[in-house]
Amino acid sequence: MEPFVKLNGVVAPLDRVNVDTDQIIPAVYLKSIERSGFEDALFAAWRYNEDGSPNPDFVLNVPEYKNATVLVAGRNFGCGYSREHAPWALHNYGIRCVIAPSFADIFYNNCFKNGVLPLVLPPEQVREIMDKAESDPGIELNVDLVSQRVWDENEEISISFDIDAARKDALVNGLDDIGLTLRMEKDIGDYESK
Repeated sequence: MEPFVKLNGVVAPLDRVNVDTDQIIPAVYLKSIERSGFEDALFAAWRYNEDGSPNPDFVLNVPEYKNATVLVAGRNFGCGYSREHAPWALHNYGIRCVIAPSFADIFYNNCFKNGVLPLVLPPEQVREIMDKAESDPGIELNVDLVSQRVWDENEEISISFDIDAARKDALVNGLDDIGLTLRMEKDIGDYESK
């Protein structure tokens, strides 16, 4: 898994609550268990018109947000079905951090296992970032997982955040569940030999 240490990137505002996994990646795209190739499926029902053309009103089709690596959204992001394809689609598109006041539990856990930082911030701080991203399209945020801080270039936004130490360690070192287990390979071998 690709480590997540620091990120500097454009913020895309998705001012919606209860964005479920079927909206993140519609079920029709769940034909593969490979972790790649889902970037075009991300928010497909919102990103594309019925004829397949890009919907110019959807945030990721707006030129200033098209290359976003940070997504800021409303509460309960990732609710609905438990599909690991949702963080895969975000990561494949290039979004490495989602900031929201709350996340659905399974989606939240799946993000950490797939190299996406789901960052929980208080609603007023999420609103501050959302408003700034909407009023200043193309604004970039810095997300530093090691120092647990988010800020913009002028430091008009400067936010410290808390995160579970084990999840932080896994992301910073690029370790999924298998990687975490392999860290203990010597101990496992010693146990098996006894």
